[in-house]
Amino acid sequence: MSIPEELQKILKSAREVVALTGAGISAESGIPTFRGADGLWSKLSPEELASFDAFLRNPQLVSEWYEHRRKIARESKPNQAHIALVEMERIFPSFTVVTQNIDNLHKRAGSMKVAELHGNIERNYCLGCGKHYDGEDFDRNRNFKCPECGGLIRPDIVWFGEMLPVDQWAMAEEAVQRAEVIFVVGTSSVVYPAAELPMTVRRNGGKIVEVNIEETPLSNIADFSFKGSASRVLTEITDQTKELRGFAKDTE
Repeated sequence: MSIPEELQKILKSAREVVALTGAGISAESGIPTFRGADGLWSKLSPEELASFDAFLRNPQLVSEWYEHRRKIARESKPNQAHIALVEMERIFPSFTVVTQNIDNLHKRAGSMKVAELHGNIERNYCLGCGKHYDGEDFDRNRNFKCPECGGLIRPDIVWFGEMLPVDQWAMAEEAVQRAEVIFVVGTSSVVYPAAELPMTVRRNGGKIVEVNIEETPLSNIADFSFKGSASRVLTEITDQTKELRGFAKDTE
């Protein structure tokens, strides 16, 4: 795959770049998507498992479901698409990952500047006293109740009907306001407000580069659209951009 000449010129000089990622980037790591034919939501009702009301109705069921998802995420490894975005952070003076995923794979891969719009499944907090329970502290607590106050411990993720974290959304908005290029990777481009971010870049004169295995509502709007696996396409774009910008090839 060769990058179009127009995109080559843009990437050769770009300073402010953003990557907006969705479930598709983690599918190659073995984490199921939610909107595909084999997605988790095709088997389970989101309203039963991914809302605050559902949690209050049956905290044990919802907690055990997210413990199952946490296990899947922990056993998965960042793939070459995640690694390519880490490389982009080295290439461009300012690079931000804005993700709709909760699997923590971007940070595990090594990305330093990550706006987690929908939270992180590795984090949990008590509804009563607000204490955070992460990692081993949470794993040891098998009844999902806070030993400090007895309150319910919930995942620190955004459920249906909840607002996005103010600080994470502010980071994302600030990044896209400055962005010369936004890579939109593995996202259906139908979940708002995240789906509006590429259009903000467009309004400010930046370019939209879509990477997806299938057509999305963004495909006919994007300035450049690559159909293929995120790991293959992003790795090739990253390698070619390194050459364009004079980065030395990695050596053993």
